[in-house]
Amino acid sequence: MTDQLLAGKNIAILVANGFEELEMTEPQRALLKAGAKPKIISPEQGLVNGWHGAAWGHYFPTDRHVGDVLAADFDLLVLPGGDRSVAKLASNPHTRRIIGSFMDAGKGVAAFGRGVELLAVADRVKTRAVTGPESVKAALEAAGATWSEDAIVVDRFLVTAQSNEEMAEIIETMIRTFVAAGEQRKQAA
Repeated sequence: MTDQLLAGKNIAILVANGFEELEMTEPQRALLKAGAKPKIISPEQGLVNGWHGAAWGHYFPTDRHVGDVLAADFDLLVLPGGDRSVAKLASNPHTRRIIGSFMDAGKGVAAFGRGVELLAVADRVKTRAVTGPESVKAALEAAGATWSEDAIVVDRFLVTAQSNEEMAEIIETMIRTFVAAGEQRKQAA
């Protein structure tokens, strides 16, 4: 994959305490390598704590508070999973606003594992093809999504993935989709 494909793009990574660490750090690393500027957005102040395996993981500095963020500030959005993180974000009114704004604007969004559930919270998945862990299937179908059993699904500029087991392929798909989203937005301008 060529470096700097996303040069200068501002990427929001939306997480709360208990996010699945691998689903944040691997995409973050790839986005940095592609020239993007990923920023950690969180309801937590200062530091957010990841979840790694069966225990708490590392702390990461937050860049912006979720209440101070607008989708217009960013080009793309990443939604890592993690039970605790998704539960906290799902109960935060800013989550719906931010995700909804990204989806309404046709910006690239990538959701991994339980993070896919946040798309149902934002109520922006009607008629969209998605995948994720079996535990979120009912919520997404109830929100009007079309469920797929594929490991990775791309619907326009929305990338969803069941788990982090195929992270290299997920990241490659995410980068390719984010580049395409940027090209379309450039042509539309």
